Amino acid sequence: MERTNSRKEKLKQLFVILLPILVTQLAMYGINFFDIMMSGHFSHYDLAGVAIGSSLWVPVFTGLSGILLAVTPIVAQLVGAKESKEASYSVVQGVYLSVVTAIFVIAVGSLILNPILNTMQLETEVREIARNYIIALSFGMIPLFVYNVLRSFIDALGKTRVTMMITLMAVPINVLFNYLFIFGKFGFPELGGVGAGIASAITYWLITLIAVFVIIKLEPFTQFGVFKSLPGLSLYKWKEILMIGVPIGFAIFFETSIFSAVTLLMSTFDTATIAAHQIAINFASFLYMIPLSISMALTIVVGFEVGAKRYRDAKEYSWIGIGLAVILSIVCGFILLQFRKDVAAIYTKDPEVLNLTIDFLIFALFFQLSDAIQAPVQGALRGYKDVNITLIMALFSYWVIGLPLGYILANYTDWSAFGYWVGLISGLAVGAVCLVSRLIFLQKNKLSPSLSEE
Repeated sequence: MERTNSRKEKLKQLFVILLPILVTQLAMYGINFFDIMMSGHFSHYDLAGVAIGSSLWVPVFTGLSGILLAVTPIVAQLVGAKESKEASYSVVQGVYLSVVTAIFVIAVGSLILNPILNTMQLETEVREIARNYIIALSFGMIPLFVYNVLRSFIDALGKTRVTMMITLMAVPINVLFNYLFIFGKFGFPELGGVGAGIASAITYWLITLIAVFVIIKLEPFTQFGVFKSLPGLSLYKWKEILMIGVPIGFAIFFETSIFSAVTLLMSTFDTATIAAHQIAINFASFLYMIPLSISMALTIVVGFEVGAKRYRDAKEYSWIGIGLAVILSIVCGFILLQFRKDVAAIYTKDPEVLNLTIDFLIFALFFQLSDAIQAPVQGALRGYKDVNITLIMALFSYWVIGLPLGYILANYTDWSAFGYWVGLISGLAVGAVCLVSRLIFLQKNKLSPSLSEE
């Protein structure tokens, strides 16, 4: 990355970093998308099972891997301050921490998976598919967590095209193994939705090995010497990562887990409603990749400028990113409104599920604006390493406002299952307002005195 002096230069550099991140996020999302979509074409039971399994897995993964995202602002600020040796050391410690985290997830998951699924009023076949899908995924957890650290390091250097190319390779690999294991082609066992979990685990191992090769063999990563020597565990560095990462991870978890909580509460509805709800959530998550990518790009550029103590530039980057996200969300909303029937048809041919999905997708329109504000603001705040208040705001807006309101509307009004969506939208809106207020406060009251130096 380079220092920028004008708004035009900032917008250009932001795009250079953002576009590969967006492609990367879409590709990572594509793995989950193809798992659900291809399972849906096997049977609606497999669609519901994989969707349920995914709804339980995604918040756990995003929340805990969110802890590892602390590597991005840490490395970005160290690079901005020209401390490359310390940056390399931080990456190695992040890898150690990622392995321990993955092992912890697997151990806890083995104890609580069955009790969680048993609390859901699912048909037996759907429950078994969800359970075995998650078990299959667990074989890829360690490499996936490691990959998130390596990706954070690569992205923090501004080389987001590299992670884009790695992740793009993952999509066709995942689709191929999905085809083989879901439908039992070329002598492979026909496993339905469970085969999607096996395919994803294989894919995670491959992209992690590719990332390790890139960091060892290619410039500018080789000059950091990340794997030339493996220092011992540093509890001090783990503490630094966790002090930043835990609030990030829990904030992400509170946001993503609310969707899983809704799925658990909606288990009282029939399988078609559950499947339609999960399809709409899945596609809303697809659109969320745009503001999420802008958020990740802002963490990099804001962290770089803060590390160099150029606070005016960091502030300008923040608002450029937020404005861009809002504009793109409006465009996506209009597109979804026009083509929601076609979107639903991508996932299923079942008439009942199809019609319900079309209705659910209307509510997905209202997700876009709130997501377009709150996600980039979170990214900017992470660039400042300001994460604790964000955690509290996420807990309040999603779990104190969003979920209770959704439960009331779904169970005590005529909104039925759609009531949960109204609650989710309300929680996102409150979160967006709170986060913007925090960013304005931070920039005005804490950073203003330093602006004069630039």
